[in-house]
Amino acid sequence: VIADVLNVDPDEITMDTTFVDDLGADSLDVFQIILGIEEEFDIEIPAEKAEKISTVEEAVEMIKAAI
Repeated sequence: VIADVLNVDPDEITMDTTFVDDLGADSLDVFQIILGIEEEFDIEIPAEKAEKISTVEEAVEMIKAAI
């Protein structure tokens, strides 16, 4: 999902990767990533929690908590 939204090589993405600093995402990109994750895993991430996600690891933890 992240690689598709940001059009980056999946090999560049690690658990420590930050969406904004490392991948150059803006707030709209992060929103699209969250929507993609919600669709991919059929989950709903509350907006207040989604706003706090800044790294791949945080996104993974949010997915784990939701499924």
